Amino acid sequence: MKLTKAVRNLVIIAAIATSASFLTGCGGVSEAQMEELRGLRSEVSSLEAEAKSLKDERAKLEREIADKNAKLQQCAKDKAETTVNLTKLPK
Repeated sequence: MKLTKAVRNLVIIAAIATSASFLTGCGGVSEAQMEELRGLRSEVSSLEAEAKSLKDERAKLEREIADKNAKLQQCAKDKAETTVNLTKLPK
């Protein structure tokens, strides 16, 4: 039992030491990488704006389609009603 705790503690300490050495061993980010990151962020931002614009346009077009479909249904209803009324007229 004591051996298991000792091994577990040793593994935890080794993991912490290894991760700390990796974190301190990294040199950081170069200016070129930062500039590339800024460019990519800018590109992402413009693409997100374009996607929002396209979604708005799609919603507008879907509303127009729904309006036209409603008008078509009303026309079909009026046509059917007119046809029925025409058959009722004396010849």
